[in-house]
Amino acid sequence: MPVRVQEADFDVGAELAALRGGRSDIGAIAVFIGLVRDVNGDSSVQEMLLEHYPAMTHKALEDIVEQARRRWDIFDALVIHRVGRLKPSDQIVLVAVTSAHRGEAFAACEFIMDYLKTRAPFWKKEHTPEGSRWVEARTADEAAAARWERS
Repeated sequence: MPVRVQEADFDVGAELAALRGGRSDIGAIAVFIGLVRDVNGDSSVQEMLLEHYPAMTHKALEDIVEQARRRWDIFDALVIHRVGRLKPSDQIVLVAVTSAHRGEAFAACEFIMDYLKTRAPFWKKEHTPEGSRWVEARTADEAAAARWERS
């Protein structure tokens, strides 16, 4: 259950190969890769600064992965979230889940991402041509996470 919060970029191929670990019983790997967009609403985004409290954030991510493990029959999960200064098109997050079947892998991957967006303590500040602004939580993200509480 690797969880990492880091400034450095990651190599998706290398991370997935490590997650597989040569196992032949894995039938599915569901993957989500988040990228920094160059636009948010009506403003172009030149740069994003991500801040966090290291111990609190790492624990929150581990708890989210553990919840996914209890809900679905998965083999393993990987979460890498970047912090620091990021530019448009940079990779910001990787969530990958292995299981015997795709349904479990897809559901667990989506759950982890939905909970990460709403329950992991990250703070995003966007730098735009008009100035800097903190990014507010999105109602759509809260709604996505809330649906898991009903299921």
